[in-house]
Amino acid sequence: MSLASQSPDTVPELLDSLIERSGDDEAFVDGERRLTFAQWGWVSEGVARLFAGAGVGRGSVVCLQLPSSIDYAVCYMAAMRIGAVTSGINPRLGAAEVASILDRTRPRVTVVASRSQVVRPDQAGKVLTVEEVRAAFDAGPCVRVRLDPADPVAVVWTSGTTGVPKGAVYSHRNLAAVARATGDLSADGDRRLSPLPFSHVGYMTRPWDEISRRITTVIVPTPWRASTALSLIEKEKVTVAQGVPAQWRLMLADPAFASTSFASLRVAGTGASAVPPELVRTLRSRLGCPIVVGYASTETAVIARSAIGDSDEDVARTVGQAAEGVSVRVVPVADLPLGSQTAVPSGSQTAVPSGEVGTVQVRSEAAMTGYWGDPVLTAASITPDGWIVTGDLGYLDDRGYLTLVGRTTEMYIRGGYNVYPVEVEAALVEHPAVVQAAVVGASDPVLGEVGVAFVVLDPSPQAPGTSGASLAFATSPGGRWFDELRSWCRARLADYKAPDVVEVVDELPLTTMSKVDKASLAGRAAKLADGRRR
Repeated sequence: MSLASQSPDTVPELLDSLIERSGDDEAFVDGERRLTFAQWGWVSEGVARLFAGAGVGRGSVVCLQLPSSIDYAVCYMAAMRIGAVTSGINPRLGAAEVASILDRTRPRVTVVASRSQVVRPDQAGKVLTVEEVRAAFDAGPCVRVRLDPADPVAVVWTSGTTGVPKGAVYSHRNLAAVARATGDLSADGDRRLSPLPFSHVGYMTRPWDEISRRITTVIVPTPWRASTALSLIEKEKVTVAQGVPAQWRLMLADPAFASTSFASLRVAGTGASAVPPELVRTLRSRLGCPIVVGYASTETAVIARSAIGDSDEDVARTVGQAAEGVSVRVVPVADLPLGSQTAVPSGSQTAVPSGEVGTVQVRSEAAMTGYWGDPVLTAASITPDGWIVTGDLGYLDDRGYLTLVGRTTEMYIRGGYNVYPVEVEAALVEHPAVVQAAVVGASDPVLGEVGVAFVVLDPSPQAPGTSGASLAFATSPGGRWFDELRSWCRARLADYKAPDVVEVVDELPLTTMSKVDKASLAGRAAKLADGRRR
């Protein structure tokens, strides 16, 4: 089905159009529950009647504090049908983060799995439970509302690791642009594994893509487990398997991996955080299908992606080229005091030469229209000529392939030299004994900043040298792992990039989105760096 032939210009119209042709196709698999596109359309009308009766109208906000589920998808479509805006709330967010979202959105309705979840009843509007929503599935058709492609449909919140969450706003038109830019991760009739919370940008911006291509969304239940994801890939004949790097590592390590059939896979995708080259190579070898590495953010739903047919080196080392309809440029990083590097926020800028590191900026119709209720932050994040400041550091080669080297807030300066943690982490995980690595900068009175590496070693008996005496002790200066990993990095990188402190840990802390939580590692890094000087 060609996207160019689609005449509907809003998501509900698109769904209604599909139902006329392929309504019996499966839209969602949620454990034992299944929903066709026709059923999705019908029950969403019933829930839209329920929402309207609670005072929800065009421009109103509906908050969904629900795990990934058919119920979430139905509520999202119901809100769109009556012109409302859906604000997803990750159930794993803390009470203060949830209260902040409710305070800024002031929803007419908040849907929860349990009333015990309600953090601020005075800010949540009318609270509805999942049971009350399901009871409205057969309430009948809702009153149709005239919709516009520019109407906002979703507020997608950042993880809040650097402060209170920020809400990126997306419209019907944005969602249509996302569908045009999905590349090899979308094909007509795909069965796609959905591993992240539906409140994430990876679901909230995908309805147009899923409907226009009749994609079946196979939901991994909350909490996500590697064994469950593997079982679903085989049982549901998944054609597109997805997961952030941490999830793929857990699947690779799961005992069920060896006995799982991946014969149905057309492609596997990963992204959302730095993807070490060794992980890409391992996945391609063990899954037996092409691997696509993507790059996006909460504010820019699609940026760049590798493609099936790209060389091994391009897939392993870059995030591919700009997606269809997306422009990417790399501009100079502002000259600011030590430890406070950020992107230049506004004004026309000249891109840096190919191969030179700078701040990545993005412009496309698939990007957010702005931050919810915050024109000041919006103005600081989007240049006057429409470029969104990502805060990521990277460089473009002469062919337009983008390589990421870290966040502006993560880069540290050791003895006057810029060090990008992603580059050091990639070198560390290529060591045969290292499974995961995270590098953060810490203050130092002599060098300005030093690098602190947290590494997870391979526990398997065949892993080189990972058994025996205390590994933590062996990472001190003069210890085996300290010397070996520093030498390993120095053989592959400039000597000043080798970590000054190495700490072996059982696991790396993760955020609510399964990314490595470097904010929580910063305090530990400071103590370790301080201990190094004593």
